[in-house]
Amino acid sequence: MNWTQLLSGKRLGMEEYAERKHERTDFQRDYDRLIFSSPFRRLQNKTQVFPLPGSVFVHNRLTHSLEVSCVGRSLGDSVAKGLMLKYPSESINFLEIGSIVSAACLAHDMGNPPFGHSGERAISAYFMEGNGKALEGRVIEEGGRWEDFLHFEGNANTMRLLTHRFIGRRKGGFALTYCTLASIIKYPYPSTLSTNGKFGFFQTEESTYRQIASELGLEERQGRYSRYPLVYLVEAADDICYQVMDIEDAHKLRILTGEETRELLLGFFEGERRAHVLDVMRLVDDTNEQIAYLRSSIVGSLVDECARVFLDHEEEIIEGGFNSSLIKEIREPVRNAYEACSVVAYRKIYCDREVLDIELAGYHIFSRLIDALIEAVMNPAHSYSRLLLQRIPEQYDTQAPSVYGKIQCILDYISGMTDVYALDLYRKVTGMSLPAI
Repeated sequence: MNWTQLLSGKRLGMEEYAERKHERTDFQRDYDRLIFSSPFRRLQNKTQVFPLPGSVFVHNRLTHSLEVSCVGRSLGDSVAKGLMLKYPSESINFLEIGSIVSAACLAHDMGNPPFGHSGERAISAYFMEGNGKALEGRVIEEGGRWEDFLHFEGNANTMRLLTHRFIGRRKGGFALTYCTLASIIKYPYPSTLSTNGKFGFFQTEESTYRQIASELGLEERQGRYSRYPLVYLVEAADDICYQVMDIEDAHKLRILTGEETRELLLGFFEGERRAHVLDVMRLVDDTNEQIAYLRSSIVGSLVDECARVFLDHEEEIIEGGFNSSLIKEIREPVRNAYEACSVVAYRKIYCDREVLDIELAGYHIFSRLIDALIEAVMNPAHSYSRLLLQRIPEQYDTQAPSVYGKIQCILDYISGMTDVYALDLYRKVTGMSLPAI
């Protein structure tokens, strides 16, 4: 790979158009296009980890994505400065890296269904263990890729959401630049090559990703593509934010005590740096303010570390031979502290009763909705099916000719729902809720 080709400004679906001159760069326009989109706004009503807040504010998908975008911009800007120093004679617009990473970070969770990651697991369970299993033979017989449903993947669904031409929409979907799209795909291979349930694109978007990879010069080896280099920065920004912010949210919800949280976060510092952090913390008595200061200091340290790792391994990344994540290669004691946060998160946060309750509810709601909606698209002439299909927006192809396409239509509709909308539709479909008279 080479940076000149990697930083192409070509836009999906608009390849044949000569671009008008804009004050904003192509990648800044990507950012703005995402910010003003309906799917992005809907993230405000989608669970991140904890149930949507009542009296205590915790992160939702929207606030998480905005924070990841801020951290991604810092990472991109830092890496850009390092690359400009490393290649001073090259006329490559490295300064755009911050904008590309920032835009990709905004979009990285847009394909995730309601109820956090439990939504993904609920969809997969429906086809692996539930009533959806009965459709396997029909999908395979028609040439469809059953693995796309067995391991429903939010990252692949983001690719579909951003690039698919839904009914009535324009060619190229969001018509984003190839760079921004490539920066989102963490797993650049199909579900048939996945070893852990992770993959980057559905069967329907494989040709689109192949087109993007060809334009940007991403090498293919036996169906797997080299990762686009800026993916590492998007992934690192996400890793930094979710780990630190989940700890902060757990404190606000009193899952972790103030003392537990302070000690956990102070583990990122040692020596003179730790002494300085403690001195600053003594300037305020409010525990939330102390933890907010620790959080901001940690984010800064992790940004510096991840940018350093990227620059240290830049040639290996460009050659497609870097097989780790940036966060795994940071130095001690920061890495040890990050891993300690992971252990506490899995032991105390992700197993918290309210988090488990969301997962249990998600399984039940998704199973019932998918059951009812798939039954409707498979049997559109039935009386109840006709009524239910009227609830599905026209942009979704309920008349898709294949079983694969019909299933994908329903998953497009369901994954785009907010938590509140999914719960409301579930109550109406099951007769638990009726319009007020």
